[in-house]
Amino acid sequence: MFAVIKTGGKQYKVQSGDVLRVEKLAADAGEKVQFNDILMLGGDSTVVGAPLVAGAGVQAEVIEQVKGDKVIHFVKRRRKHSSQRTKGHRQKLTLVKITEILSSGADKTGVKAAVGAASVPASAEAKAAPAKKAAAPKAEAAAAGNDDLTKITGVGPAAATKLNAAGLTTYAQIAALSEDDIAGIDGVKVKPEWVEQAKELAKG
Repeated sequence: MFAVIKTGGKQYKVQSGDVLRVEKLAADAGEKVQFNDILMLGGDSTVVGAPLVAGAGVQAEVIEQVKGDKVIHFVKRRRKHSSQRTKGHRQKLTLVKITEILSSGADKTGVKAAVGAASVPASAEAKAAPAKKAAAPKAEAAAAGNDDLTKITGVGPAAATKLNAAGLTTYAQIAALSEDDIAGIDGVKVKPEWVEQAKELAKG
């Protein structure tokens, strides 16, 4: 029995026991994955999908993550004072061994779907991480009774952390800075407009 699968924008005719290189999959060596885009099944009878064969699947074991042969990209411009550029590229691939071809019931096996590494959506936690990181200085400042320095235009979380490290935790402290004080602060360059904004914020 054989199957025609689609993965990484390419089609492969496979049988149980075949070893093939496909576009990089989001899986580690030793993991079992399942290809669910089956275009055709062949054997005693041939089943052609429209466009996919419902319920069919091909299971495989990931052997290792590899790289393809180096491809040289050479560009030369045939003009006076011309330039040339050479770049090399090795495509990232995944080596898999086909273990089983399922003509039906593939959607109930519970085996991890074989998807490309670039197709894996970011988790909710990963998406929320930047927001949590940006909110961290605000939460710390509120807990310590300090002012939220990020309300000053141009002061981001990193600059606020550096200002706090320099002992500047409130609008009033920044508003009271003189030019000499600003020049003496290490690690962060305080702008004059920050001082003006701090004066307004300090008034409430």
